[in-house]
This record gives sequence, C-alpha cells and structure tokens, in this order.
Amino acid sequence: MFVVSSCLRRIDMNTLIGLIIIAIGSLGQSSSYVPIKKVKDWSWESFWLTQGIFAWLVFPLSGALLAIPEGSGLLELWSSGGALKAIIFGVLWGVGGLTFGLSMRFLGVALGQSISLGTCAAFGTIFPAILAGTDLFYGEGLMLLIGVCITLAGIAIIGYAGSLRSKNMSEEEKKAAVKDFALTKGLLVALLAGVMSACFALGLEAGTPIKEAALAGGVKPLFAGLPVIFLVTLGGFVTNASYCIQQNIKNKTGKEYLSVPGNILINNVLFCALAGVLWYSQFFGLEMGKSFLTDSPALLAFSWSILMSLNVIFSNVWGIILKEWKGVSTKTIAVLILGLIVLISSIIIVAMSQN
Repeated sequence: MFVVSSCLRRIDMNTLIGLIIIAIGSLGQSSSYVPIKKVKDWSWESFWLTQGIFAWLVFPLSGALLAIPEGSGLLELWSSGGALKAIIFGVLWGVGGLTFGLSMRFLGVALGQSISLGTCAAFGTIFPAILAGTDLFYGEGLMLLIGVCITLAGIAIIGYAGSLRSKNMSEEEKKAAVKDFALTKGLLVALLAGVMSACFALGLEAGTPIKEAALAGGVKPLFAGLPVIFLVTLGGFVTNASYCIQQNIKNKTGKEYLSVPGNILINNVLFCALAGVLWYSQFFGLEMGKSFLTDSPALLAFSWSILMSLNVIFSNVWGIILKEWKGVSTKTIAVLILGLIVLISSIIIVAMSQN
C-alpha cells in the first residue's frame, strides 16, 4: 500500500486526472456485457445488432455533436481530411468487434476480454507508433515498448490462469459458468479479435486532421476527438450490421425484434441501450483523459494500452462477481491476481517515467 501511494505522489495532478477519467470509461466498457445478460428471447445476432445501434451510432453521434465549432457543421469538420481512412479502419475494426463478442461467448467475460484486449493493447499501441516513425529502441519509444511488453506479460499470465481454470473445471462446471465454453475455438477467435480491434487506434490516428480542425475552431480539447470516434464506429457498424442481418436471414431470427411481447421488447431495447452507452464510455473517457496527458508524450502514446489494460482488469473483476472463476484452485486465483498486478504495474511504470 505504501509503495502504491508513493508512486501516486510522483505522478502529477493532470496525469492522475487523465488516468482516472480513462479508468471510469474503462469501468463502463467492462460493465457493458452485464446488461446483455438481461436480454430475453433474442438470439445473439439480434441483441448484438440492437446494442450496436446504440454503441456505434446513437451515442457516438451524440458525442460528435459536442465538438462542432461555432458556425460550422459535422460535414465541414469531416472534410478536413482523414475521414475516409477512419471509416475504412473502422470497417476492419468491426471484424474485431464482431469476433470480440464471439470470444466472450466461447470464453466468458473475464478470459474472453483478457485475451482480446491484451492483443489489441499491444498492436493498437505499436502500430501507430511505427507508422509515426517512432524509434522503439530509444528514449520515449523505448519506454513505450517496455510498457507494451509488460502489458503482454500480464496478459500471458492471465491467459495461463485461464488454462488452469479450464483444467480444474469439469465440463458441467464450464457450461454452468459459460454456456458455450470452447477453449481452443475461443482463443483463436479472441486473438483475431485483438489484432483487428487494434485498427480502432489506427482510425483515431487517421482522423487527426479532423481533431486539429476542431481545436482550431475553438472546441475544447476534452471533446475535439469525438467526431473521429463516430467515423470509426460507423465503419464498425457496417461490418457488424452486415453480419447480423445475414445471420437473421439465415437463422430466420429477424422476426424476433417484433414477435416478443411488448414488455420484453421494451426490456430488451433498454438493456441494449444501457450496454451501448457503457461500451461507448470507454472511448468518450479515452479522448477526455488524453487531453490531460499532452505534457507526457510517452504516456499519451501509451493511453490506448492503458485503456485496454484497465478493461482487462475490470472485466476480470466482473468475471469473479459473475462466478466465472468459481470452483478453481487457490493457485489459479493467485496466478490471476499476479497477472492483474503486472498489468497495473505497466501503467504505473510508464506514468512515473514521465515525471
């Protein structure tokens, strides 16, 4: 406890505020899959598409409206450059978002998010740095690389805990914790989800001219990046909607949207909307938090990895609450906790290096 408090004292106030805002958004994202458990009588494709309407269209557009310069409009802002690239990266990210949902279906909230987000953290941090010409073996670039390596180490430890859990549980216990549990299939899907999800970070980088135009128009730094987020999520919605509608047709589940009783329909829409706003809160919080990290270049570049690491931490907390780790050995829990500690240390080490 003394070590943690000593570390926090070495982090300046702006940095601390930025990290707290990102953490609040991360907590929202990690909680977004809990409301989905309250959806009734809908197939996976039906509730995934419905929550996606809120997560990738309604709330991101609402956020984008906060960043319109006075006397301007969104279309004019998007014409500043990079809009098409942001959407294309969003389409690619959509593949990651789609398989991300499947990873939780096969592995559960805790392990599914851990593997997917860990992979996403690494690639989403390293890809933009490489494209920007950052030397990853010197100065701030080296610190960035060290932070990512520590993050991957934490994810690897958590993944090992997941394999121990699988060995310790009977088939009946696995199905009770995660209905469609399938370790090998789930790991492959989660890894694909992580790599493709990293395209979101590339989409944000592609939309930098839009963010700069918003700032030049007098928009507060807290909100300047929100119009770019909408473009990326719009691309992701196209991918996910295409697949979900195809599955609705194939499985003849399209009638589910209106065939359920009125009270269940209202219940499902409300919980999908709640899941959507909680999911969107991670990127709303990321953009707001980054505005406090501008004096720490390495930490700013590492912010994507910070968000993903916090998502992993909070998702495992939810995994424990939802009893996905119930019945495992003390050794497995100890390995899980060690992995979470390593993830937290990656954030603290990079933050301290900036002071």
